[in-house]
Amino acid sequence: MARSAILNVMVQAAMKAGRSLARDFGEVQNLQVSLKGPGDYVSQADRKAEEIIYTELSRARPGYSFLMEERGAVEGEDDQHRWIVDPLDGTTNFLHGLPIFSISIALERQGQLVAGVIYNPAMDELYTAERGGGAFLNDRRLRVAARSKLSDAVIGTGIPHLGRGHHGNFLVELRNVMGETAGVRRLGSAALDLAYVAAGRMDGFWEEPLSPWDMAAGILMIREAGGFVSDKQGGNNMLENGTIVAGNELIHRALLKTLKKPVTSR
Repeated sequence: MARSAILNVMVQAAMKAGRSLARDFGEVQNLQVSLKGPGDYVSQADRKAEEIIYTELSRARPGYSFLMEERGAVEGEDDQHRWIVDPLDGTTNFLHGLPIFSISIALERQGQLVAGVIYNPAMDELYTAERGGGAFLNDRRLRVAARSKLSDAVIGTGIPHLGRGHHGNFLVELRNVMGETAGVRRLGSAALDLAYVAAGRMDGFWEEPLSPWDMAAGILMIREAGGFVSDKQGGNNMLENGTIVAGNELIHRALLKTLKKPVTSR
């Protein structure tokens, strides 16, 4: 596949950070870990990967703004372009030796997502997408799954943990989705969940609350693979309100409807 210059910059930054994460993953028990919040840990590996990405992208495109998990917002001279970066999505998996984690980089131009990269260095899987150019896993073109019924579908989600999310609301939603689908999966990396929907490995996904860096690249990935993405209200405010629902056209519509149902007694 032919990549644009800007996508090559993103891929190179993700791969370089990925090599750093892969080395640290091999010595995960020796990492110095600090507590960032209840059930939410950040490691030296996380910060090192973010520094690599920040340095690489800043060198290639001076002046672009950033929104990053650790640094937060960094205003650049160019207010038309913004990098949205998660250097390690799936930190808890990483620290427990589970090879399900990723680097996520998206580029926003004048408020539109135009390029995205999601990379799992443990499995050497590189997902890329450009607006109007399709989505790819390594060099293979991606399409969302074609299943049309929730009863045949496997749906991904994120389960709220200690100090995060509304557990009661989630349990209502989970019970309703469980009753309508072939299975529910929780991987622990929202960016990879969205990449898996784009690749047809899962038929749909929903989660809240998420941060923009968790989902920006994945939103573009799914759209370029022919899928549909919205917030839980069916709108386009995912990055603002932190909710997301995704799938092909029929699964997306059915999942939105199921998530709005009251809990049943079955």
